[in-house]
Amino acid sequence: MSNSLFRTKNIDKILADAASNEEGHGSSLKRVLTVRDLTFFGIAAILGAGSFSSLGGAVFSGGPGVVILFLITAVACAFTAFCYSEFASRIPVAGSAYTYAYASFGELFAWIIGWALIMEYCIGNIYVSYSWSDYFTSFLNRIHVHVPEYLSTSYMEAKHAIQAGSTNNEVLAAWNNAPKIGSLRLIVDLPAFVINILITYLVYRGVKESRNFSNTMVVLKLLVVLLVIFVGGYIVFSHGLTLNWTPVNDAGIHSFMPNGFSGVMAAVSGVFFAYIGFDAVSVLAEESKNPQRDLPRGMILSLVICTIIYILLTLVLTGAVNYRHFEGVGDPLAFIFEPQNLNIGWMQFLVAICAVVAMTSVLLVFQMGQPRIWMSMSRDGLLPPIFQTIHPKFKTPSFSTIVTGMVVGIPIIFTDKTFVLDFTSIATLFAFVLVCGGVLLIPKREKQAGKFHIPFINSQFIFPIIIVGVLIALGVFVNGYFAHLFQFSLTAAESDNITKGIVPQQAEVVNKALHEAELTKLTLNVSTIIFWVVALVLSVLAFVKKYSLIPLLGLITCLYLLTGMTALNWAWFVSWLLIGLVIYFFYSRKHSILN
Repeated sequence: MSNSLFRTKNIDKILADAASNEEGHGSSLKRVLTVRDLTFFGIAAILGAGSFSSLGGAVFSGGPGVVILFLITAVACAFTAFCYSEFASRIPVAGSAYTYAYASFGELFAWIIGWALIMEYCIGNIYVSYSWSDYFTSFLNRIHVHVPEYLSTSYMEAKHAIQAGSTNNEVLAAWNNAPKIGSLRLIVDLPAFVINILITYLVYRGVKESRNFSNTMVVLKLLVVLLVIFVGGYIVFSHGLTLNWTPVNDAGIHSFMPNGFSGVMAAVSGVFFAYIGFDAVSVLAEESKNPQRDLPRGMILSLVICTIIYILLTLVLTGAVNYRHFEGVGDPLAFIFEPQNLNIGWMQFLVAICAVVAMTSVLLVFQMGQPRIWMSMSRDGLLPPIFQTIHPKFKTPSFSTIVTGMVVGIPIIFTDKTFVLDFTSIATLFAFVLVCGGVLLIPKREKQAGKFHIPFINSQFIFPIIIVGVLIALGVFVNGYFAHLFQFSLTAAESDNITKGIVPQQAEVVNKALHEAELTKLTLNVSTIIFWVVALVLSVLAFVKKYSLIPLLGLITCLYLLTGMTALNWAWFVSWLLIGLVIYFFYSRKHSILN
């Protein structure tokens, strides 16, 4: 049983199978992508919904200090990018983390990763579709074309908002004006649904067409984002708005982190979502002209460029407007130029157009990634053979592309943005953890000219010193860190702070707020304790086995980001994995080519 579940696929075998497919009759993909194309695809995926939508919620949670979380996340992604690059250089075939896990951890983990990546690409695209719809309808309103609210809002979003007593006029209009069939209100986000159909068609037609479209959009949105940084930054400094970078917190003290570091970490889903996408470049290995050289360059270049942009954008946003004003703001870059803020109408209009372009490119890259993962899983027998069908004319995974469009399109009808944002982030972090861990397990190789090699730095002493040093620093400089870590219920002061401003008669609201805060603290503390236990175990292994330092740092930073996930995130993620395991044991394991 153990051998069959964790049997690995030999790297030479993977490369031989890929070569066989390439020499086969119509079963190979077109190799047309250069390092520039791959870098642009990476920027297209990263610089989109994160900067144009989820950045607003992240700023509201963490204030200006969310810049620190961007740096932590960028470091985690940088280490992870090195690990992806090492795998991409060794195994230049489609499949991304799924293929890499197959070569390192074995078949069961490969299936789990493939199943989790559906959450990253498909579920992630649902969120991007919703955000695209918000900006698109906002743009249409500015040119006096009105889309009815019940055709530009998801049903679940409207329902949850009404149940929570929302005063949002758009949501109220969607709920009250929607046509009915019996007691069912016909509310659907039509623009989100339509853009998914159009993107699916474009990806179905071919990677060359998608490449040209993506490159054009990347240039446009980079120009506008840089314009936002320069115009907004100029006004922040010229109007003396830099005081917004140290706003007053609840205690009346000016602070870069007004909600504390816990407030910064509360933004982890939104911040990490901003980086989701750089790994999508590795999925395009079979369509790259020189994948062993160009894939690593494309991933790392796109990551560096986008990190710099994110930090500058965050500083501009938190300087232009007090962070408290970003509550519920879904279009933060346009928001700062509204009349009540910086009051620059032409910039507000330009950003609305750019956001539509930016999110279209994100949809395109994610929609390209998922079919190629399914194609790889089908080649290994873990999915039915039809998933590896290549279109005879367009040379794209045709059936997988259509299924991807359906998996993204159908849930648009009955999900909402909050759910898919958290769902996507935890799945991607999980995949990153396994990729970094996988590099530690694959055998070493000799350096070869023209191929990427992850620099080897012996972690035997460095990694344990880092972990022990951080623990000592926390004990010395963070008052009561370890005592607080093992305190699983709210203190009286914390309870008073949470219920402050809530009318005592609203017992249900008070109890709900306290229950959510209690659950959040319990989840955070338990996951943090597990994190430190794992860190100490890794320190021992590093000392004994002399692991490479960079994969270890990638592994530990991604594990740390996972501590910011809520109990609900974990519950949905585990449920999703259980469904995947049922499919694996009833179909995939029996049909695996390794049988």
